[in-house]
Parts: sequence; structure tokens; C-alpha cells
Amino acid sequence: MRKETFIKSTIILIIGGFLTKFLGMIIKIVMSRLMGSEGIGLYMLVLPTFSLLIGICQFGIPTALSKLIAEDKKNNKRLLFSLLPISLIINIIIISFVIIIAPTLAFNLLHEKRALLPILSICVVLPLTSTSSILRSYFFGKQQMLPHVTSNVLEDIIRLILIIIGIPIFISKGLEIAVTFVILTNIISELMSILVLFFFLPKNLVIKKEDLTFNKNYAKEALGISIPSTASRLIGSFGYFLEPIILTSTLTFCGYKSNFIVTEYGVISGFVMPLLLLPSFFTMAISQALLPIISKATSHNQYNYAKKKIKQAIIISLIIGIPASLVLGIFPEFFLKLIYNTHEGINYMHFLAPICILQYIQAPLSASLDAMGLTKLNLKATILGTLIRTIFLLLLSLLKIGMWGLIISTSLNVIFTTCYNYLQVKRSLKQ
Repeated sequence: MRKETFIKSTIILIIGGFLTKFLGMIIKIVMSRLMGSEGIGLYMLVLPTFSLLIGICQFGIPTALSKLIAEDKKNNKRLLFSLLPISLIINIIIISFVIIIAPTLAFNLLHEKRALLPILSICVVLPLTSTSSILRSYFFGKQQMLPHVTSNVLEDIIRLILIIIGIPIFISKGLEIAVTFVILTNIISELMSILVLFFFLPKNLVIKKEDLTFNKNYAKEALGISIPSTASRLIGSFGYFLEPIILTSTLTFCGYKSNFIVTEYGVISGFVMPLLLLPSFFTMAISQALLPIISKATSHNQYNYAKKKIKQAIIISLIIGIPASLVLGIFPEFFLKLIYNTHEGINYMHFLAPICILQYIQAPLSASLDAMGLTKLNLKATILGTLIRTIFLLLLSLLKIGMWGLIISTSLNVIFTTCYNYLQVKRSLKQ
């Protein structure tokens, strides 16, 4: 990949990432103002389940597709149409399973009966999310970043408009109805995203009959990449999914009230973490641009070039992450008041800000391992990191220190995973 193309791709992704992050922040502000801390808390209680189900339904297919297209050694149209049926089958299975277990999940695991309807509403969104992700990965592999950026920005604009109009209407019917509506806004936004991605397909694109034929070898190679990638994402998402379950169960056992748990969890997940990771769109943009470059370079044994690009990505990520974390850690009350109109979460931000410096370089390191075909190492890091977070979350929550068990266990996970991935990337590039 030429240097100019890499720079152009990165700039497009940074601009798009900024717009998406800005719109996402506006969406969070609007939601927090319209639904309050308890409404945000209920939404954040369901969000880990949403993330887990998206990870399962995507099954790592977008990552595999992007990598294989970047290598430019296959019939890309046939590759795409060989993976779409697999994605559809997975979605049907998962949706059926969720409909069956939703009551148990809401009543017995999350201990929040208002979570039932939002969980069921997720099922409608999943197939659209999977389809748009696969289409985006096709353009990523082609090193065309504009379709991804345009679809993402439009998606967030539509969600914002729907939320502004809809929440005041549905909030009067109950918080669970408002949260369900917020989740269902993804239907319209994902449909618009898919239409935009189709618009960017070449006008002279010709799809032949053989392109629509399922290729067993293509599917097998893609699944060889996607299964470890999926396992890694699922374990991370499963740990995130277990997080509110462990918190609500353990803290309830220790005598904490349900309203306290929901509200404080909403403050950390809805205010503190998004604010601390606000500039992370820079590093995500760099990581997304990095994946096809490292895939192509390592497939042609250009390890010195790959090493150079990974070093650049880490340095740029630190240049962005260090000052951002310091400013947010020193002046948390200013930013919490400015963005969310609250002073809740100041102490959490003081503690987490230095840890988030490491969080900024996780994305390029993880993308580099995926690009080099070392997804199994990512999987190992995720397993160990999730075990550390889950075990310490359980043990520390029993000490009756409130939400500090979550804060400390999250920090330990970030420190371990980042250090582990850095060592694995460094070892792998010693060719």
C-alpha cells in the first residue's frame, strides 16, 4: 500500500471517527438529559447483552473478509457471497435462542424486570447490524474508507434525530419503553447505512452466476480466521455481559439497594468511561487503516515495513492518549458538568485516567495481531484478561467497597491485556 494511500485512509477515518464520536457524545448527552441517570443505568445494564449478541452474530466474519480481500488473492465477490449465508444462519439461531432465554436473563440474572422488553427488541436489530458490518469490511479490504465513514455518520445522525423526537413521547409510558425505543432506532439507522454502502458499490459492477456460488474453500479459510477472532470477541463480550450480573447479584447480597447499583453503574458506563475514551476515535482510525496494510505487508514477507507502521501507530496513539488522559484526569468536574451536566463520577475519573493511557494503544496492537494471522494470541490475551477482571470483580465486590470493585478490576484487565499484546507483537516481528 502506498504511503499516500495510508495517510489518506487514516485522515478519512480520523475525520469520520471524530464526527461519529461527537455525534455519539451528543446522543449520550440527549439520552442522559431526557432519561436521567436511572434511564441511562437501565440502558447500560442491557448494553453488555447487546454487545455480546452482536459479537456472536457477526462471528468474526467482517475481520476475516477484510483481511482476505486486502490480500487480493481471491474472487472477492464470490468470497462475499460465500460468507453472507453463514451470517444469516448464525443470526437465525441466535435470535431464536435469545427469545427463549430473555425472561431468565432479565428476571434471574440481571434482577431487573424492566430489562425484558429491551432485550427482546435487540433480536430485531441483529441481522441488520451483521449485514452492514460485512459490507463495511468489504470496503475496508479494498482500502476504501469513505463508504464506512459516510454510513457511520449518517447512521448516528438518524439515531440522534429519532432519539430527540421519540424519547419525550415514550418516556411517559415508562423507562423500559424509552430504552426499548432507543434500541429499536438502530433498525432505521442500520437500514440507511446499508443503502449508503450499496450506493458506493461500483456502477459498472458485474455479478456473474459463478460469483453467487458458495465456495467451500473460501468459507473454510474465512472461518479459520473468524472463529478465533469470534472467540476472542465473545469472551470479552461475555465478560462485559457478566459484569452487571455479578455486580447486581454481589452488591445486592452485600446489602446495596437496586437504585444505587443501577444509577452508579450508569454513571461509570454512561458518563465516566465514554468521557475518558472520547479521543479514542484517533487510535481506532489508525487501527482500522493499519489492518489491511499489515495484512498485505506480512503476506508478502515485508516485516520491516510492517514493524515501522506498527511503531508509528503506537507513537501517534500515545501522543494523543497521554495529554487527553491527563487533562480529563485533572479536570474531571469541568468536563462532566460541560458534557453531561453532572458532577457524579469525579473520583472514578481521577483513578481511571492514567490507566486509560494504556487503553489507547490496545486497538493498534490488537489489529496488528489480527492482520498477521495471530488471532489466537488475541484470544489468549482476552481469555486471561477477562478471567482477571471477572475474578477480581467478584472478590472485590464482596468487600463492600461499592463500585470500586468494578473500577479496580477493569484497570487490572487493561494493564494486563495491553502489556501482553505488546510483548506478542514485538516477539512476532523478530523475523
